[in-house]
Amino acid sequence: MQIADNKVVAFHYTLTNNAGQTIDSSHQRQEPLTYLHGHGNIIPGLEKALVGKAVGDKLDVTVAPEEGYGERHDGLIQQVPASAFEGAGDELQPGMQFQAQTEAGPRIFTITEVDGDQVTIDGNHPLAGETLNFAVEITDIRESSEEEQQHGHVHGPDGEDH
Repeated sequence: MQIADNKVVAFHYTLTNNAGQTIDSSHQRQEPLTYLHGHGNIIPGLEKALVGKAVGDKLDVTVAPEEGYGERHDGLIQQVPASAFEGAGDELQPGMQFQAQTEAGPRIFTITEVDGDQVTIDGNHPLAGETLNFAVEITDIRESSEEEQQHGHVHGPDGEDH
């Protein structure tokens, strides 16, 4: 069986940046990543590269920012008063994340700097603007259930309901 739309695919991966530093790996969790192909569950560049692959295939995939998490946008970086973080007090630190409602819907922001009562937040994905390098091994492909297709995601290793 080959990877195509509406197939449930499991694969192990190691993600590195252009400097060769490991950013993430499914091997740390010891379970492969499982997704429903063709439903936007993984970044577009990786999903496109997996089309037609079969169990046991190993490949290296380089994904440009526009096919990954997008380019960085300076307009998503802003300074806000610390008082905007109700109840956080002195605990605000770089690296903390929170979700905020925006005109475009909910967005995750990361605190990048705290300077007195001014907090710099960044709404870019942490990997925005990065070229992503994946080492991938396909471990399983199966048919998806009608319910998985309707919901647009996998319901467990054997298609179990959630």
